[in-house]
Amino acid sequence: MHESNADPVTGQFGDPLVQRYLDHVRFEKRLAERTVALYTLDLEKLFEHATQVGVGLTAVEPSHIRRWVAQMHSNGRSGRGIALILSGWRGFYIWLGREGLVASNPVLDVRAPKAAKPLPKALSVDDAVQLASFQDLDADPWLEARDAAMVELLYGGGLRVAELTGLDVQASDAARGWVDLAAGEAHVLGKGSKRRIVPVGAKAVQALQAWLRVRDLALPVAPDVTVAGASPRAALFIGRNGTRLTSQSIWQRVRQRSLQAGLAAPVHPHMLRHSFASHVLQSSSDLRGVQELLGHANISTTQIYTRLDFQHLAKAYDAAHPRAHLKPGASGGSK
Repeated sequence: MHESNADPVTGQFGDPLVQRYLDHVRFEKRLAERTVALYTLDLEKLFEHATQVGVGLTAVEPSHIRRWVAQMHSNGRSGRGIALILSGWRGFYIWLGREGLVASNPVLDVRAPKAAKPLPKALSVDDAVQLASFQDLDADPWLEARDAAMVELLYGGGLRVAELTGLDVQASDAARGWVDLAAGEAHVLGKGSKRRIVPVGAKAVQALQAWLRVRDLALPVAPDVTVAGASPRAALFIGRNGTRLTSQSIWQRVRQRSLQAGLAAPVHPHMLRHSFASHVLQSSSDLRGVQELLGHANISTTQIYTRLDFQHLAKAYDAAHPRAHLKPGASGGSK
């Protein structure tokens, strides 16, 4: 439990400079009481740190601030939490400077640690294969063929959902992308209008062939109406009315299919892209190759999957290695 440095009767802070500053923000700047309370907590932390190292608040240097930031970070405080505390301290020293009590602001160039980027969510190999292999025997055969082909392309090729929606049945000058089944390749238009070719595996080819055999059964009888030279029926993946599926529709269909397949958590298309990248990297360790397959402009974007790969390895170690389960202090040897 944190013990406040404020007097329990008067509510006045123990350090007169801090109290003057709190009176300033309360009465002159007219900040809300909640904000003043937060400032008080931040300055209590500052006062405690300075007291522990035996320096006055006006003698604090940037090296002190950096050391205290490191201590807070090692104690588990988040980068965002530290940034808010530094903001409170920075305001205090700005005021001290205006009062002529410090020559420089020791917090000025100190920044909070950057929050670690969250790892992309990827399926295990078993879950990904379970989803890709799932067949809904009770579903409309037309919808089943279409959705199975979409999942195979998303997981088998690592496509972005916008790249999937942009695929046409045939190559043309107006097409953003298409699949060459004979060559086993998908030509896609990625971010920054950059084109790339993605290999399409045998399972995805089979699923696409099954879809193309039934695709035209849902097309309206009305003649095509061209828009800027492109037919609305040109899209590889269409709805019942013959128009191109939207990204939102694909998200909904993949989510529904993953739950029907028995996966514990709903899956979205980008999770299949993450799974594709992670599983290829686990098998090949070819970071540059994965970068090309995903269409990343910078290798640093792809490198996050090395962290994900290590996370999978760590889990496998914890689950399988006999030394991972030894209790602290246990030698594991015979007596």
